[in-house]
Amino acid sequence: MPNNAPAGWYDDGSGRQRWWDGSAWTDRFGDELTPSPPKSVSKASTWRALPTAKRWLVVGGFLILLVVGTSGGWGALFAFIGFAALIVGVIGLARGSFEFIGIRTRPIAAAVVAGALVVMMVGAGITGSSASKVSAESDASHSLVSPTITPRATASPTPTPVRVVKQEKETEAIPFGSSSVDDSNLDVGLTELRTPGADGERTVTYEVVIVDGVQISRTKLRETVTKQPVDEVTAVGTKVPPPPPQPAPEPEPAAPSGCDPNYEWACVPIASDVDCAGGSGNGPEYVWGPVHVIGSDIYDLDRDGDGVGCD
Repeated sequence: MPNNAPAGWYDDGSGRQRWWDGSAWTDRFGDELTPSPPKSVSKASTWRALPTAKRWLVVGGFLILLVVGTSGGWGALFAFIGFAALIVGVIGLARGSFEFIGIRTRPIAAAVVAGALVVMMVGAGITGSSASKVSAESDASHSLVSPTITPRATASPTPTPVRVVKQEKETEAIPFGSSSVDDSNLDVGLTELRTPGADGERTVTYEVVIVDGVQISRTKLRETVTKQPVDEVTAVGTKVPPPPPQPAPEPEPAAPSGCDPNYEWACVPIASDVDCAGGSGNGPEYVWGPVHVIGSDIYDLDRDGDGVGCD
């Protein structure tokens, strides 16, 4: 310790408090001192220390809680406490603090409002359950006072269903088929019915179940063919007919009497010599052309050999 330190209790370096007399350490240690007992504060002095307004508030709140609790039950008591706390919390939120009650900040006021709402909900739940219980007890008392006697219904006997099983036979037609055969004696494009078709017949047996007049099932048991169907057969021609005969050529008309048959289109006279009329020939006979050489050009009328003379 510095020599100029005033007298007092200091840490001597060992972790213990020791008395410094201003110039040196003494033998007095702080943990050896016997603490004096705290002064007791009586409840009466604490009550007197409260302001008059707070004392009246505490007394009034106690009386109100007593009246509400005895008259309305626990539900009303919780509801009243929650409502009072809600008012205090709202005032604290609006003003920012409510020193009279001990609310110094808005967060504390918000917490008071939330707690008040929870308490009010609990009170409402208790009140509702109490009301339901009272209503149930009231209904039970009424039922005990005036019981309702319900006549017991007599069960009617269930009728036994009427079940009938029988067999039924039905005749059904068997459709005939059809086929075709080629016929080389029949011209192409022609058909001819060779065998007409005929339907067959079969007998089908069913088992029918009827319950109370209503058919509930129909099962095929067997079927028997009583008449075989006959297929229809049609012949189809495959013969190619020969081409039609060519018409016979028309006979050439006979040459007029006195005309040479080697020529046509004009009458070439039969003579020792015939020349084209108007030409340089000297006859003795002439013919006006043109004439068509169909045989031998004995008179040399077709000088250019094109088959036509005197042209």
